[in-house]
Amino acid sequence: MTSSRAVISGASIAGLSAAFWLRRTGWAVTVVERAPEFRDGGQNVDVRGVAREVLRRMGLFEAVKAQNTTETGTVLIGADGGVRAELPSGGTDGATAELEILRGDLARTVLDHLPEGVEFIYGDTIDTITDDAVTTAAGRVLGADLVVIAEGVRSATRDRLFPTGVERRDLGINMVFGTIPRTPDDDDRWRWYNTVGGRQIHLRPDNHGTTRAILSYSRGEDLTGLDRREALARVRERYAGAGWVAPRVLDAFDKSDDVYIDHLTQIRMTTWHRGRVVLAGDAGWCVTPMGGGGASLALVSGYVLAAFLKRAADREKALLAYEQWMRPLVDDVQKLPPGLELFAYPRTRLGLAARGVADRVLTSPLLAPRIAKLTQVAATDRALPDL
Repeated sequence: MTSSRAVISGASIAGLSAAFWLRRTGWAVTVVERAPEFRDGGQNVDVRGVAREVLRRMGLFEAVKAQNTTETGTVLIGADGGVRAELPSGGTDGATAELEILRGDLARTVLDHLPEGVEFIYGDTIDTITDDAVTTAAGRVLGADLVVIAEGVRSATRDRLFPTGVERRDLGINMVFGTIPRTPDDDDRWRWYNTVGGRQIHLRPDNHGTTRAILSYSRGEDLTGLDRREALARVRERYAGAGWVAPRVLDAFDKSDDVYIDHLTQIRMTTWHRGRVVLAGDAGWCVTPMGGGGASLALVSGYVLAAFLKRAADREKALLAYEQWMRPLVDDVQKLPPGLELFAYPRTRLGLAARGVADRVLTSPLLAPRIAKLTQVAATDRALPDL
């Protein structure tokens, strides 16, 4: 191909993967990120399936493994903090994967190992796209033979450029993420607590001397449009009487500087490209934490995009091949099992008791190997395209 200038909107994992591989294959790459600086922080993500091979081809497998969150397993606990069941975590792709890493640590690792020459523009966004250039909100004009939209689930750029064909599937679940002080009672396991009212509490260790906490509940109003104080006040109301460490987490969230609130929404699209514009990551196919594997799919997407752009006769064929290769992986993760919400978020005492029985059965030695397969995402028998 003669075109060789790429503009990437979003310094996400998908955006950084695209920047890595496009630059590696000879493109001039500019990343435009609306945040004023690179964003560290974030919760646990993992690298699974074919994404592990992508990391190896980047030369970053050991660098990522070295930043493991220190999590050794996943347990379901009761109100007293006692373990009532343990999820399968053996091998590379268990509930706790071999490559467990914080989102910010993974993104920073890729950023620090980008090929020389990738340009970054912070505090700016894409405004308009013409035949051969991108104009940003700040008035910069950037030559662009390819535009990669690697923003989040609520990508405004995607919505402008793809006014139709974007299906938003509301899962009806709020998740509140944050970092809280570590206490002597915290250990090296992911501790997962369910209680009535469709409420969950999660505590997970990290490699920074703190604890990552999640409050997740079903059938709640979308809090993403509220200011932080009001949103957390409503979460506090919802978690009244929830038990276990709910007061500790709520109090810590009031003081934390990295609380993030999400209303889980899948993004489904019939096409991920139009002309010179192509989508990658959550902007094109948000799978949400309910499906899992978002970081793995993001890593794979950058490699696959660059590979087909290098080998195809023209851009349209390359982008179509990219979609055809990625879509089975995405579709597999987005197909959530029927009744998953009711199982994951029991609302009544009877439902919670039934969930407890199911957990013991499903994690028994007989069924545990089958349940372990549910955590295998981004898995495929197809070989990665050559690059």
